[in-house]
Amino acid sequence: MRQFFLAIFLMGSLLACNPAPDTFGKLDLKKWRGDRGGCNGVRATLVPDFRAEIQNLKGKTTNTIGELLGRPDINQIADRNQKFYIYFLEKGSHCDQPGLKSNSRSVAIRMSAIGLATEVTFQNGLP
Repeated sequence: MRQFFLAIFLMGSLLACNPAPDTFGKLDLKKWRGDRGGCNGVRATLVPDFRAEIQNLKGKTTNTIGELLGRPDINQIADRNQKFYIYFLEKGSHCDQPGLKSNSRSVAIRMSAIGLATEVTFQNGLP
């Protein structure tokens, strides 16, 4: 009986420690995560692949979005316990002076109060 519980524990441990995936549909997540703030110009080249996966991102949890796309460049709190995960797509003033307002192209993922991605928008700067 003890061996059974040990086996269950080991399987659970292995499943819980999966590394982040390298791709999400057509999107190369490794390249996306490697271009923090879009400062190296890599994310801009990945926009068509990102757009192709927008519908698949909706409904994902905040933890899943973070695992897939990496830590957001800006985590903006909105009303009614909602928040935006903002990822810059190109180099801008935020690259040279972190914290400075930037008008560079960005994508914002709206997270609902229950922690699910509900909307994905593209804009210059912040939503």
